[in-house]
Amino acid sequence: MIPMKRFLFLLTGLIVSNFVQAQEPVDYVNSFIGTTNFGTCNPGAVCPNGMMSVVPFNVMGSSDNQYDKDARWWSTPYENTNSYFTGFSHVNLSGVGCPDLSTLLLMPTTGTLDVDYHHYGSKYENESANPGYYTVSLTKYNVKAEATATPRSGLSRFTFPAGESHILLNLGEGLTNESGAYMRRVSDTEVEGMKVLGTFCYNPQAVFPIYFVMRVNKKPLATGYWKKQRPMQGPEADWDADQGKYKLYKLYNRDIAGDDIGAWFSFNTTEGEQIEVSMGVSFVSIENARENLDKEQHGRHFEAIHQEARARWNDDLGRILVEGGSKDQKTVFYTALYHTLIHPNILQDVNGQYPQMEGDKVLTTKGDRYTVYSLWDTYRNLHQLMTLVYPERQINMVQTMIDMYREHGWLPKWELYGRETLTMEGDPSIPVIVDTWMKGLRDFDINLAYEAMYKSATTPGKDNLMRPDNDDYMNKGYVPLKEQFDNSVSHALEYYIADYSLYTLAKALGKKEDANLFYKRSMGYKNYYCKEFGTLRPILPDGTFYSPFDPKQGENFEPSPGFHEGNAWNYTFYVPHDINGLAKLMGGKNKFVNKLQMIFDKGYYDPANEPDIAYPYLFSYFKGEEWRTQKQVKELLAKYFTTRPDGIPGNDDAGTMSAWAIFSMMGFYPDCPGVPEYTLTLPTFDKVTIKLNPKYHGTEQLVIEKANPEKGSAYIQSIELGAKKCGYRVKHHDLLNGGVLKFHQK
Repeated sequence: MIPMKRFLFLLTGLIVSNFVQAQEPVDYVNSFIGTTNFGTCNPGAVCPNGMMSVVPFNVMGSSDNQYDKDARWWSTPYENTNSYFTGFSHVNLSGVGCPDLSTLLLMPTTGTLDVDYHHYGSKYENESANPGYYTVSLTKYNVKAEATATPRSGLSRFTFPAGESHILLNLGEGLTNESGAYMRRVSDTEVEGMKVLGTFCYNPQAVFPIYFVMRVNKKPLATGYWKKQRPMQGPEADWDADQGKYKLYKLYNRDIAGDDIGAWFSFNTTEGEQIEVSMGVSFVSIENARENLDKEQHGRHFEAIHQEARARWNDDLGRILVEGGSKDQKTVFYTALYHTLIHPNILQDVNGQYPQMEGDKVLTTKGDRYTVYSLWDTYRNLHQLMTLVYPERQINMVQTMIDMYREHGWLPKWELYGRETLTMEGDPSIPVIVDTWMKGLRDFDINLAYEAMYKSATTPGKDNLMRPDNDDYMNKGYVPLKEQFDNSVSHALEYYIADYSLYTLAKALGKKEDANLFYKRSMGYKNYYCKEFGTLRPILPDGTFYSPFDPKQGENFEPSPGFHEGNAWNYTFYVPHDINGLAKLMGGKNKFVNKLQMIFDKGYYDPANEPDIAYPYLFSYFKGEEWRTQKQVKELLAKYFTTRPDGIPGNDDAGTMSAWAIFSMMGFYPDCPGVPEYTLTLPTFDKVTIKLNPKYHGTEQLVIEKANPEKGSAYIQSIELGAKKCGYRVKHHDLLNGGVLKFHQK
């Protein structure tokens, strides 16, 4: 019998232990945030920067319900407002705007075997998820479905009722715009094969294969293939009329190929019996997929894999520790950090092999090889976050980009699994590489990197993959509008930012002539400024401004002459490398500030798109106006970043919107890509501790804190960096050397 005091001590210890465990960073993540409102995030199981993700697929339903994926344009396997589950998809994109991948659909069913996805999907309930884990109950079958993952493999666990049960592997459906698959039966419990993926954002050449090995951990009573085809004619035709256009292969066990094929495994399960299904993938070969599976799971069961995934996430999320603030604010923060650690993701197999960039060779890397470079988005803030908090990954990401140049002859623009999709515009690799180098991460060949950047900046347009309109840009200093919706102004603005980054790097490398050239080019934005409207305005080939012109045209993503995914108001202040010069064009500080304030007051600011996301920080370039930054950032965070499924203002863009929230909640933001500086604002939390890497940063941590949080003010009285007074802009190295950034509130 336990004495009462001892009992109370143990009880108190248990309560404290559970409380402490609940405060781990991983427990604040709500992976349902961003799963609607076109956020295109998903609650599936994935490891940090992992190749594999296992995601509930609910955007493909029966022919008579509203969730048929073909009834609406989808770029995500999961939408929170849907409730029709048709399987777990393997290898998925998070927070992107075009459909691809989300294939190898794995579905548990019971009763009579039916392989038509129009029939076999199920409504669901009891949905739950946390990093590295997802579960749901399928009401049609009384089956509990769970998923977890390692970096290159997935593991699903299905808890069945008593009776006839099935596991289906559907290679015909998914989000990819490509079709065609191959499969081979290895044994009663294992199949292997390949599925063609690609055509991301409708680039017809961006096609690639995914190889897989799938295993069930129980021998089935029966197994076979299916294939969708036209009904065969004649009385002897091997055709099951109940399957409509799907033919079951019950006796054929060799290879099969086609556009709509699958495999089924049938069991006689007892009540509550669990069957685990493992899936290994590779973008190199079936043999590598098997090796990835064997080496990462090596016979372990579901709980062990799940706990390993959780530990991986807790370690990564724990690099930033926040104190103070509400539970909801911590949830928003750690969920955003979670989203920034999904892409880019590793591409190499456990043996180091990966597919050559835009080639057919299989190459080998010693470090991590990354893929999914949504650079038009992520060059603005996500890579700056990686540089600060995960520098060893950022170095590998930059090394990957330079290796892509070695293999393909160009730095990436929007790379996807070894293919260049050429999505969006600009030359976005340049600010990423320059920003990384200028902040002291230099474990890469800067001379080769400069060669690559110089090539894209100076090659004539007809031969230039990054800048197809480079001739006019180099000769005139701007890109003229030759077709009504050719996004010419957007193109040029991206080039100006890239060239300013090149200017700073050339200057640092002692290349004075190059530095002068690229600086002059970066100031070309002034050609577009129109005094009549006080905005940037498209220019026609004859040098005159485009007419008739409406700076608001382009709201709600309708086409706008000269601008991509926005209008003149979304782009006019997008000159982060020369804010003072832009203010001078506008007539001085007061006119600049008033016009910028008008953007917010009239609702012209778009929090869901990249060109204007740094606008709130531009007030702080002018003394006495910094309070506007503090006010706008606080209001935008509260309005657009919440714990609801629509708690991201729109497409997360591979973590870019989430990175905006992370920096803003910590109290500083990299508003000019390629320039190693930050603009400061009041942090959300009383204290933020960032664990740094001494190898790259020369110190172990950076602390951001409020000196007097009890005041609860929304505005800053003064700032100290390392016990010295600090202004509202700070250089990266000064921030790290200072060690402690302290905000005094009014």
